[in-house]
Amino acid sequence: MRILVADDHDLVRETIAAFLDGSDIDEVQTVATLDEAVAAAQSSGTFDLVLLDYNMPGMNGLEGLGRMKEANEGRPVAILSGSASRDVADAALKSGAQGFIPKTLSARSLLTAARFMAAGEIYAPIDFMQASGDGGTASLTRRELEVLRGICEGKSNKEIARDLQLQEVTVKLHVKTLSRKLEARNRTHAAMIARDRGLA
Repeated sequence: MRILVADDHDLVRETIAAFLDGSDIDEVQTVATLDEAVAAAQSSGTFDLVLLDYNMPGMNGLEGLGRMKEANEGRPVAILSGSASRDVADAALKSGAQGFIPKTLSARSLLTAARFMAAGEIYAPIDFMQASGDGGTASLTRRELEVLRGICEGKSNKEIARDLQLQEVTVKLHVKTLSRKLEARNRTHAAMIARDRGLA
């Protein structure tokens, strides 16, 4: 797995790179600006995951996300931030970011999140997303919402797995997690709660 970390603060960049020193991560490159990140993808080939600092030179808000996604040929690009609000995190995810990573995340969580995003899953820490949220959609990941919509349509786990191109066991895990978050007793109860809250 190849990861690119783009952050204009030397200490932050090197610390994150050190955090990502996992057994299945073959290479971690670091750069300090968006232009350098784009150049790295163009010169050395695409990365399995790019972590972009939201406030570094060249980003211009979320415009930099689009530039990096294009340079990385549509492969996962996530936003890193030490100060961005939940609104920024929401906007980043809606703009196609693979995830949103607060710089306060622990080393173990960051490594887990990186593997998760490189595998194509969306990542955003629940506690951060709920901090100023309403406890509705904020507490569910994008994938959990997709599974929930499938439940509301009366589909089986197998059908949802096929629709979302996931393993059935992964869908079961999502159902279990979203049911716990919604405090639902079972699938039917989860569907009722979802309709009440306008989630599906």
